[in-house]
Amino acid sequence: MADLERETGTVLAPKWDAAGLVTAVASDAATGELLMVAHMNREALAQTIATGEAHFWSRSRGRLWKKGETSGHILRVVDARVDCDQDAIWLRVDPVGPACHTEARSCFYRRIEGDSLVRDDAVPAAAALP
Repeated sequence: MADLERETGTVLAPKWDAAGLVTAVASDAATGELLMVAHMNREALAQTIATGEAHFWSRSRGRLWKKGETSGHILRVVDARVDCDQDAIWLRVDPVGPACHTEARSCFYRRIEGDSLVRDDAVPAAAALP
């Protein structure tokens, strides 16, 4: 597919990396809070579209996984978008429970201060939607 067609056209044609993956970010559809970053392969994207629930490719486990398959903390997809060159997916979701495997609401629960990390579970004001 030509770059111009991929970047401005209406055909879903993700630009998979060498491992067959694209980066996927999930944010809370109601608040805008960034919840997690993961990866999708073709099957994960297809399952997400087909079921309306987020599926990803686990690089560490080497397999497809449905978010919440063991915890019950699924991500219901409200809206799925692709960036301009189709190498990243943005899922706006309705989370059922915490998004992080640590039980934090978001995987981004620590703030960098110098060379240290400080736990901060508060939603940044900039993340809130008007």
